[in-house]
Amino acid sequence: MIGEAIQSDTLIALVSQNAVREAVVGRVAGDNSQWTLSIRLGGPTARLIPVRSRREPLRTWASLTAVGRFAEAVGLNRISVEL
Repeated sequence: MIGEAIQSDTLIALVSQNAVREAVVGRVAGDNSQWTLSIRLGGPTARLIPVRSRREPLRTWASLTAVGRFAEAVGLNRISVEL
């Protein structure tokens, strides 16, 4: 289960402060039809923190296009995709 996750309001604030080092899109384990977005705040060895919704501990999207639209809306200008 996810111990720590970040809500989109906090993500927007971190992006505006240039605190996000990396953004990674990946598939939900066991469900190849859902995608997640995680960010890295610290150095290259810092762990990825998933984005959550207000109601769910993990926010998911049904397509890469939808994740891309969300990333653009919060101000991320670059994401990596892990297949």
